[in-house]
Amino acid sequence: MNDLVLIRQNLRRQKLRSALMAVSILIAFAIFGVLVGFERSMNAREQAAAADRLVVVNKINFTQPLPIAHYSRVRAIEGVRQATHLSWFGGYYQEPKNTLIVTAVEPETYLEVYANDYDLRPDARAAFVRERTAALVGETMAEKWGWKAGDRIPVSSDIYVQKNGSRAWDVTIAGIVRGRTPHIGTNFMVLHYAYFDETRLFGKDTIGWIALNTVSPSVNDRLAKTIDRMFANSANETATDSEKAFNRAFGAQLGNISLVVVLIIGAAFATILMIVGNTMVMAVRERTREIGVLKTLGFSRVRILRLILGESLMLALLGGLPGLGLAALTAVSLRMSSSSLFSALVLTPDIALTAVVLMFAFGLVTGLAPALSAFRLKIVTSLGRS
Repeated sequence: MNDLVLIRQNLRRQKLRSALMAVSILIAFAIFGVLVGFERSMNAREQAAAADRLVVVNKINFTQPLPIAHYSRVRAIEGVRQATHLSWFGGYYQEPKNTLIVTAVEPETYLEVYANDYDLRPDARAAFVRERTAALVGETMAEKWGWKAGDRIPVSSDIYVQKNGSRAWDVTIAGIVRGRTPHIGTNFMVLHYAYFDETRLFGKDTIGWIALNTVSPSVNDRLAKTIDRMFANSANETATDSEKAFNRAFGAQLGNISLVVVLIIGAAFATILMIVGNTMVMAVRERTREIGVLKTLGFSRVRILRLILGESLMLALLGGLPGLGLAALTAVSLRMSSSSLFSALVLTPDIALTAVVLMFAFGLVTGLAPALSAFRLKIVTSLGRS
């Protein structure tokens, strides 16, 4: 009888207890997969930020608008290679629960500033620039809603109202945008600022923020200070920072995601670790006489140690791998939900690999104490226990 058969039979000894421990581990790794995937998706924009790109926002808060006149003055500053402006639309599709990430942009300059971030067919680019009611849709958003180039769809705003009282702007999808790297998210839509600005009831001639590419990352700090000094003591002072810092601040609206994820996962694993570890100690203690018999039959102390650790590792894998599968299914389900918050949620290979490493570590930690106890157990002592 080989060791694998012995390990399997020991796990079957108390089927309910083994099943409950496996379920506990499953829950822990399902939580791990979903939360780490969510944290990675929230930080993806920060990782994709261009080194030579600055963002200019209102000093009060980036949700406050800037006058469009600021844009012209910023473009004229020495060291600015190209600039564009963007305005938050606050969109949804059909129902308010179907939120969309929509911004109004100046087509030509937007495509120039973000030329290195996205792939777009030349005919789609030309159509977007040419048509006043055209829009570009990211690949992730298009797949989620089943949209394709040429579709005419209504996009509603939960912030703005048209002069005719409607909240919906009809746009024609000119093309589908694809990111050039995995870190660049494509869950977004951009439409013409001119179309949006001339039809909205309030906020005319204001913009949300300015994005600009500098001639070199080395001039970023100097240029940021120059821009902010230009508008100092005006009615609309600015705060200029790198795109990475801007994306970090945008994500911080939800709080410190990384800290929350660490705390939740830490609490889940600590709890399951204590439960499974204590149960393993009890399970091995119940088999004290059997361990003595095995040693009497010639099983070495190292082999006994290996059997206990193998049992613990197999239990961790029996619970952890299905938990990882459940996390992947949950990620797919959340990604296809109506909320844009989970649109980039995915269980990446590196997350899965980390989880598998944690399973082995979990199995070793929970099995080490009972395995060492069995390793040190003397035959006379074990056979004398009732």
